[in-house]
Amino acid sequence: MRALLVALCLGFVLAPAARAQDELQRAVDALPTEQVYVSPGLLTPGTTDALRAQAKREAPGRVFVAVLDVPGSAAQAAAELRDRVGKPGAYGVVAHSQFRATGSQAAVDAADAAFQAHHLEGPAAVLQDFIHRAASGDDGGGGGGGGGALVLLGAVAVGGGALLVARRRRRQREDEEFAEVKDRARDEVVALGEDIGALDLDVRRPSLPDAVRADYETAVNAYDRADTAWERARSPEDLEPVGAALEEGRWAMESTRARLEGRAPPERRPPCFFDPRHGPSSRDVEWAPDGGAPRPVPACEADAQRVERGLTPETREVVLGGRAMPYYAAGPMYSPFMGGFFGGGLLPGLLIGSMFDWDAPGFDGGGGDFGGGDFGGGDFGGGDFGGGDF
Repeated sequence: MRALLVALCLGFVLAPAARAQDELQRAVDALPTEQVYVSPGLLTPGTTDALRAQAKREAPGRVFVAVLDVPGSAAQAAAELRDRVGKPGAYGVVAHSQFRATGSQAAVDAADAAFQAHHLEGPAAVLQDFIHRAASGDDGGGGGGGGGALVLLGAVAVGGGALLVARRRRRQREDEEFAEVKDRARDEVVALGEDIGALDLDVRRPSLPDAVRADYETAVNAYDRADTAWERARSPEDLEPVGAALEEGRWAMESTRARLEGRAPPERRPPCFFDPRHGPSSRDVEWAPDGGAPRPVPACEADAQRVERGLTPETREVVLGGRAMPYYAAGPMYSPFMGGFFGGGLLPGLLIGSMFDWDAPGFDGGGGDFGGGDFGGGDFGGGDFGGGDF
């Protein structure tokens, strides 16, 4: 029996790694001739074809791009692809909301510049610009005298200064965007507190069943956890427990109200995908973002019916960098907080995966925005890799 359990555990561990190696091998097989490889379902066929045509037109045999659904970092995948393909050139990889490139300093610089210019538009736009910049870059060559070396040193100094300025601006922008997200999270914590306070007198009645007081106490405890987590939050990831506590508190309040009114408490289901403030979902409904593939999402009854009638659901919008957008398109600044409402299951994958569902301008006419920035991978341009984190 113990041997069987060990075998099962090893199977769970090794199966994803085997699938990742299979996926990397497919990329290795495709890149020498196609130059662009995309894991199925991560970009639309039209976007993939456009990137492939651009790479072959602007940089035949010199720029290679992969969009992968594999574990691990994009930097690791880029290095492995470069080594296994074995051809000189620039290699750019998008994986796990990261964009990394390697191959030469020109490739690193091209990745930094492309990410800085287009990360709000999504991976397709970043890759389009990366291919163009890498195709125009100098991968190095021989020759050159002392005068050339002095010119090169001057260019490096100027480039280094520009990169430092870009990093400072990026950090400032990220700080401002995180402040916006944290302010919105605070609004939600305050709203739950006000909701709890509004029922305080009702739940003090001595004749109430114990179940009412139990639900109300659950809501109060969830509010306390959300408030404490918010106070300690210093990064987007720190806001995930805030969202999780708010979800529990809202469900507990719905259950408290139902019991007070003599109704059965609601089933503990994920919140409505379109706006968690709508309360627990009633069922799943097939829905697709503009240009994306359909997928089942939890929805309140009102939004489920809107989707089934071909209408636009009442989707929550947020402001990031001064721009309003659906929360699920706002990228990694909002992803941890909103993902906390869904228990680390369905929605975090949707939020991360949604960046592949909107095409960049010029590719099949898509129009989604993908906000965010490089907060997970440190300064871009670090080491031998360029790029950033979406």
